[in-house]
Amino acid sequence: MQDYDEVTAFLGEWGPFQRLIFFLLSASIIPNGFNGLSSVFFTATPEHHCRVPDTANLSSAWRNHSVPMRLQDGREVPQSCRRYRLAMMVNFSELGLEPGRDVDLEQLEQEGCLDGWEFSQDIYLSTIVTEWNLVCEDDWKAPLTISLFFVGVLMGSFISGQLSDRFGRKNVLFVTMGMQTGFSFLQIFSKNFEMFTVLFFLVGMGQISNYVAAFVLGMAISLEFIPESPRWLISQGRFQEAEVIIRRAAKTNGIIAPSTIFDSSELQDLSSKKQQSHSILDLIRTRNIRMITVMSIILWLTISVGYFGLSLDTPNLHGDVYLNCFLSAVVEVPAYVLAWLLLRHLPRRYSMATALFLGGSVLLFVQLVPPELYYLATVLVMVGKFGVTAAFSMVYVYTAELYPTVVRNMGVGVSSTASRLGSILSPYFVYLGAYDRFLPYILMGSLTILTAILTLFLPETFGTPLPDTIDQMLRVKGIKYRQTPSHTRMLKDGEESPTVLKSTSF
Repeated sequence: MQDYDEVTAFLGEWGPFQRLIFFLLSASIIPNGFNGLSSVFFTATPEHHCRVPDTANLSSAWRNHSVPMRLQDGREVPQSCRRYRLAMMVNFSELGLEPGRDVDLEQLEQEGCLDGWEFSQDIYLSTIVTEWNLVCEDDWKAPLTISLFFVGVLMGSFISGQLSDRFGRKNVLFVTMGMQTGFSFLQIFSKNFEMFTVLFFLVGMGQISNYVAAFVLGMAISLEFIPESPRWLISQGRFQEAEVIIRRAAKTNGIIAPSTIFDSSELQDLSSKKQQSHSILDLIRTRNIRMITVMSIILWLTISVGYFGLSLDTPNLHGDVYLNCFLSAVVEVPAYVLAWLLLRHLPRRYSMATALFLGGSVLLFVQLVPPELYYLATVLVMVGKFGVTAAFSMVYVYTAELYPTVVRNMGVGVSSTASRLGSILSPYFVYLGAYDRFLPYILMGSLTILTAILTLFLPETFGTPLPDTIDQMLRVKGIKYRQTPSHTRMLKDGEESPTVLKSTSF
């Protein structure tokens, strides 16, 4: 049978039909951005200290000195999880003793926050931390909430890839959009931390399933307003349905379709054969696809750690938290524009590696910035976010081009699953900042640079047709293959393409 790209070349690359599908799919994933990083705000931990009950018989002086002080960023602030022993303070107050003058505060016994906490409302009026006191011994629950959201994203990545390859991209797209919307609304009525977390987990499942299905559907530019992918229909032996969609696309683009799109004799022969089914095991069936799968998993995991780690750490930067989060979001716009230009005009490997080297190197420099130049540190973090974001947006396209049609959604889904492992870990990268402010940047910067080096070993897909079968996949660079004339795919002009595999012996 003729190559799919050759058969449908008469449609053009970017007509009204393709533009309509592109903008509809883009609109369907707009809510994903709100759900994905809203945790930056609703899991925020305001400044807090132990509450002293109003009923305690303390003088104003003892109330003002009831909490020990600690040094933070060059200034003294109240400790978050300890107070002086209340019974002792009441006794001293009743005796008329003054703190610091008659009593050495450093020698006083301390106790935990037995009466709860008082939270600053200078920035946040309410978060899940202030709602359910997720501080001190329970401070691990706030990052856990974010991690479990990404666990839901992981589960959605794994399941949606297989479901959409089996039942079609369109069906999965609309089901998961409804799932994401419904559970997000129910979160408003959460009664406790556990209920909120379970609902957030389900929101995560719907979010990524929606995104992956929309992305792969857009890769094939498939109707009805959004059609099924013709490539997928052909891989399932549903040739008539694929032809109907292609003819509709031609009509929308104002193009007269040829009288014969698919040769009837070939269709008859292919229809009589049972279509080969594919499973996730096909992603490791040959040595070539196995190497690409392993490398893609590492690539997605480390990029995800950098992207989400930097996004979630934004409130910890100096300055106004809302301004910093705004800048962190704004810097993604030119990153996406740059990624689009690079994908259109330059090789994938070098574009990805350059963006990752940029992001990783500036993150390593953050620790060298003097404390008084905190604005420079913020600029470096934003540049790092720029590089990692550009790489993150390109990796979707790059991975989809590496895998053939028959397992493309599974390949992107498994890679995205690996990405979710990175996003699950990212809140705890941020959490390490409580022990050393620069430790998250050192780890994320190092991982990003190592990933840039790994990217250079992947095959180049720029300017090559999308593979339809596993046998047509591009080779991994630096790995030797046995090759005979029968192992290569022939081009239209009779020349051999040394970059496209045809052998199944690997």
